[in-house]
Amino acid sequence: MTPSTTWKVGPLAAASGLTVRTLHHWDTIGLLSPSQRTAGGHREYTEDDLVRLYQVLALRGLGLGLDTIAVCLDTGVDPERLVRDHLASVEASITALDVLRQRLVRLGDRLAGDQPPTANVLLEALQAIGAAGPEGEHTLRRHLDADRIQTLRLRAAALGPAVHYLLEVEWPELYRRADRLRTAGTPPTDPKIRRLVARMDELSAMFSGGDADIANGVRDAWHDDPAAMSGDPAAPADDWRELSAYLDTVRRQGA
Repeated sequence: MTPSTTWKVGPLAAASGLTVRTLHHWDTIGLLSPSQRTAGGHREYTEDDLVRLYQVLALRGLGLGLDTIAVCLDTGVDPERLVRDHLASVEASITALDVLRQRLVRLGDRLAGDQPPTANVLLEALQAIGAAGPEGEHTLRRHLDADRIQTLRLRAAALGPAVHYLLEVEWPELYRRADRLRTAGTPPTDPKIRRLVARMDELSAMFSGGDADIANGVRDAWHDDPAAMSGDPAAPADDWRELSAYLDTVRRQGA
């Protein structure tokens, strides 16, 4: 039986266009760890490791951060699905922009002809730019003004294909892990929960742009109505509020 091929870190770095330092870092953070070691303790990467390396590079090429990539791969999200989702998102955006274009053309035609736009035309334009949103946005509007909600929209759009996984994969997984630590009685000073909270706050900053008013407003909206914000009518408000209080304690003690 022919022994399987393995690669040491230097040749693998050269072949993949990465640096040895990068591969060492990915090993340290658990993103890509070699399956084997030589008798002298040197890293040896197998064909399975190369498959994961390809997945990491493919996901990174689509704009995802290393933490998000790790969550995607460890929760079984494959790159083929990511590409399909990305394509669906792009096509949905094209459709939405075309609808907006048509409605703005109608609005512009009426204004150019010195005709006041009808209520229906104005309403169509407002709906196309998202001024009338789902229940979650109605909840947000109780805590954020229109300018800050627009900032959230713009920053989410700027994240491109990564936004789907940040919001629907990584963020929920972070909260699930945090809630498991809470229910297990993990103290707020434990490094495990502090690392999770640090990543949550990092994601929050990506969407809020570091605006504390936006971050606090979003947090208050979740506290106010977690069912509306999560899109899950069965979301347990009491559980969310207990978790939110626990995370706030982590933040205070880590300050």
